[in-house]
Amino acid sequence: MKKFTIMTALCALVCGPALADFQPNKPQAPMGGGFVGGNETISTVKQAKEMRDDVPVILQGKILQRMGGDKYLFEDATDSVTVEIDDEDWRGQTVTPNDTVKLYGEVDAGMFKTEIDVDYVEKIK
Repeated sequence: MKKFTIMTALCALVCGPALADFQPNKPQAPMGGGFVGGNETISTVKQAKEMRDDVPVILQGKILQRMGGDKYLFEDATDSVTVEIDDEDWRGQTVTPNDTVKLYGEVDAGMFKTEIDVDYVEKIK
């Protein structure tokens, strides 16, 4: 009986605070997804090269070649820049130099050279 009382008290101590915030009629947060209006600001490579470090950027153009490892040469109508694209950032897409892509990432402004650290690639159809 003593063990049962101790276990009940222990359960109340552990479970009580976890259930204290439980509100069964609380509305659920909406699921992600849906329409996103055309409010993206696409920057040019020339603009990106003048931005501060870690500024989010969206670029549209073509990936011309692999430079080794996870580095690629990206070009738009204004200039070219080295971009870093990790394997998971491709999201299973195959891209050729003839494909137009959007790159979502951040500026990686170094002392002598600016690159783009890509978060994900979107192939434009």
